[in-house]
Amino acid sequence: MKKFVNDPKDYVSEMLEGLALANPDTLKYVPEYNLIMRADAPQENKVSIVQGSGSGHEPAHVMTVGKGMLDAACPGDVFSAPPTDFVYETVKLVASPKGVLLLVNNYTGDRMAFEMAQELSEAEGVAVRTLFIDDDVAVQDSTYTVGRRGVAGNFFVMKAVGAAAERGADLDEVHRIGEKVNSVTRTMGMALTACTPPAKGSPLFDLPDDAVEMGVGIHGEPGRKREKLQPADAMVGELVSAVVDDLPYTSGDGVALMVNGLGGTPIGELYLVYGRAHKQLVERGIEIRRSYVGEYCTSLDMAGASVTLVRLDDEISDLLADPAEIPIRVF
Repeated sequence: MKKFVNDPKDYVSEMLEGLALANPDTLKYVPEYNLIMRADAPQENKVSIVQGSGSGHEPAHVMTVGKGMLDAACPGDVFSAPPTDFVYETVKLVASPKGVLLLVNNYTGDRMAFEMAQELSEAEGVAVRTLFIDDDVAVQDSTYTVGRRGVAGNFFVMKAVGAAAERGADLDEVHRIGEKVNSVTRTMGMALTACTPPAKGSPLFDLPDDAVEMGVGIHGEPGRKREKLQPADAMVGELVSAVVDDLPYTSGDGVALMVNGLGGTPIGELYLVYGRAHKQLVERGIEIRRSYVGEYCTSLDMAGASVTLVRLDDEISDLLADPAEIPIRVF
């Protein structure tokens, strides 16, 4: 597999350095902790929002740092949780008088790192709350989790809590909003190909040309089943049904619909998927009020997509409509 890589062990640091160099007025890079933070953080009048997780899911999370979203992100290596001290030092650097909210995708390594960092920070008098994101409907438990995984739906949690924090909400209120958005967000993904981590140099798992992994995780974890490649309508129908039936969403609901690319799918195919998902939802009586198409939470170069729904009310819709200033223009 051909990639733009020097030494694989330097992949993350060189990516983060490039990100900071491309956004010198708004982002600051702290290489000791793999930390990307807002250049103007912390701010005394707002809760600081932090997320970490492994690298390889870009633009999540380092490319969602900016006004109206994250104040900082401290990723680990590719598909690896950040060390506890990275998270702890990040909390100290961005801590404001209004506190810090830690967003954590529900994976065992991430939970351990962030929970320990919270304990260390609280021992020093920092007000910290933690919110676990678990929007994936594909499996209840996986290789990396107890409970559901956190996947592309994390975008909506970041967006809502970031908007609330920007408006001056206190830590309890920002945490409440994050929990609320997470509770009405569901995602299901599928892989057409495996991904190739830079350090491995070969596909992470074997997937025959005529097969797909339905319910794949963003680290290549197994999904619900492996099945034959089908026409787009049928595959999108499986994703939509899995998501709609889980909450459940019902006729008359207003939703945000996201079609997220996993890193290796052409944008034209993502819009094809969106069109099919949109029509299938309308047939169920579900109203699409906000639309998102692009790459929000990827799995390196994996070809595939995920479908996310968020059940909207006035509060969530209002927060999602707030502007954000982050490096990725698709947002």
